[in-house]
Amino acid sequence: MEGVVRRKPPEEGESYFMSMTDMMVGLLLIFIILLAYFALNLQTKTEELTGANRTRAEILNDLQQSLKDRGLQVEIDTKTGVLRLPDDVLFDKGQWELTQRGQAAISKVASAMVEVLPCYTASDLCEGERSPHLIDAVFVEGHTDSDVMSGGMNNYGLSVRRAETTFTMLQRNQPALRGFLNRPAGEDGSAPILSLSGYGPDRPVDRGDSEEAKKRNRRIDLRFLMTTPSAGLDRDILRQEQ
Repeated sequence: MEGVVRRKPPEEGESYFMSMTDMMVGLLLIFIILLAYFALNLQTKTEELTGANRTRAEILNDLQQSLKDRGLQVEIDTKTGVLRLPDDVLFDKGQWELTQRGQAAISKVASAMVEVLPCYTASDLCEGERSPHLIDAVFVEGHTDSDVMSGGMNNYGLSVRRAETTFTMLQRNQPALRGFLNRPAGEDGSAPILSLSGYGPDRPVDRGDSEEAKKRNRRIDLRFLMTTPSAGLDRDILRQEQ
């Protein structure tokens, strides 16, 4: 028929090329979507972790100020999450029983913890807005110098006994600390935030051999660990960003 233009059907190779092109474009689009998803997820988790670190720094600063108001000077390290109690405030050399001065110091620490920590835990004592960043654990850490001990006790045993004494005295002074949980009671993984450990001479803060260096290494650290961002997916506001 005149005036009708007949289009030539595509060659077999051309059709195959067009199919491969469509498939590659589709795969590339899927890859871009997945990349955007993972980038957004990474950014969210980074922001959550950064927020948790900022919250931990706030906790340490508040505790330091509360203890200062009570007449007790302590060191804090916001990068590692540590509140440091010098050994000579708490114990006589080579002993694990708290001195009278040490008992008074631990009483102040326990009071400051009950004052500052409730809204950073799943505690019933929280009267304000609960933080989205909760404390996972507070390790009461015992540390010693490297001097060899005599009398059957070694530095590791001494550090554990001192941590245990401090741990016990904190809860004896403020029984409410036993109810400070890392997540609501009854949930999987719910546990008291307080725990203890002893490191002997293995984690010195001063590697010198002077008496002053040894004095700094003999200490009790309270190490604060915040809940990890990945643990809080699909939880409500009380358990978000854990």
